[in-house]
Amino acid sequence: MTQPTKIRFRTSAALALVTGISAPAFADPEFLIDARLRYESVDQDGFADTAQALTLRTRLGIDSGDMNGFRFLIEGENILHLVDDFNSTTNGQTGFPVVADPEETELNRLQISYSGWDDTTFTLGRQRVILGDARYVGNVGFRQNEQTFDAVRFSFSGIEELALDYLYLDRVNRIFGDDHPAGEWDLDGHVLTAAFDTPLGQLSGFAYLIDNQDVAALSSATYGVRWQGEITGGGAPVFAYFAEYAHQTDHADNPGRFDLGLFRAQASLSQNGVSGALGIEVLEGDGNRGFATPLATLHAFQGWADVFLVTPANGVRDIYVRGSWTVAPPPFGQGLSLAAIYHDFEAENGGGSLGSELDLVATSRISEHVSLQLKAAFYDGPNGGPADRNKLWIALTFSR
Repeated sequence: MTQPTKIRFRTSAALALVTGISAPAFADPEFLIDARLRYESVDQDGFADTAQALTLRTRLGIDSGDMNGFRFLIEGENILHLVDDFNSTTNGQTGFPVVADPEETELNRLQISYSGWDDTTFTLGRQRVILGDARYVGNVGFRQNEQTFDAVRFSFSGIEELALDYLYLDRVNRIFGDDHPAGEWDLDGHVLTAAFDTPLGQLSGFAYLIDNQDVAALSSATYGVRWQGEITGGGAPVFAYFAEYAHQTDHADNPGRFDLGLFRAQASLSQNGVSGALGIEVLEGDGNRGFATPLATLHAFQGWADVFLVTPANGVRDIYVRGSWTVAPPPFGQGLSLAAIYHDFEAENGGGSLGSELDLVATSRISEHVSLQLKAAFYDGPNGGPADRNKLWIALTFSR
């Protein structure tokens, strides 16, 4: 049986701030509705049966709007199984491949923010956190149960061309839900990001100091730097690029000792709705563990088949090429986009093939509030694993 969802903070001053706030009635409230009906199938070597999942995710909430600088938001979330021939990680259907969308009813977000200070926003409570492209901290928005954080966040933009973010992470409410033993982790996490805009692009730096108090082996300190920008003008194709390096070591009570790096870079060209990109991402491994980002939106990286959610002990190198097309005008609805990505995987430490993957997606914006998406991933693994798998998704989403 699902236990009541709790929000707690170790800092008593933060609780005092919440209980001491007095604000006027709702100024211009917005009702939040987000519903997604999705079919997912997984055909994976090693399983006699193909997973078949039909799930409905519904979020309902209210955003108070601005009230003299204050803003309140509350949102609930429900995931319902309509067809459950799959292993949700909590339903005991271990004869099927995993589709990590367990049935759940929970408090998704409960937060208060204040933006009455010049160029500063303060947010306290259970909140959605997406930092950068979510490579290190994200909301795992592709799965039905969103990942949220019990956190305190300060965002500051009062210095020209400079943006600063500080977060204290107290707990992560993961996609697996309260019935899973790893459905939530208590954290003592400090995150600092800074981004400085220059005429030649944006230079940013970050530090993630995460003490995972439930899984000490996932405690780590990660520091990194990123350079990104684009060149455009004169009707020529837009050239965009980024390069990033991060360094990760053990932290807090982690019983292991490691010193690992991450490097990634991408270059792309786009014009008239057509774009192409070539990129590389390398996560080092020392034979015992690989560079890890357990709070990230992992589905967005290294292939949609989710083969490398945990970095192999010898690391992984992913070279990929992507092409996309925004169809204009669309044959129906308000928008249509198509994309394909091909990945080639190899072990970072010692080499050796880790397989390849082809990902395809078509997304149609049917109306202002309704979208339809067809998505597929085809992973071809090497002899000895990881196992081959094909995944297919069909999703209909309503949001406002």
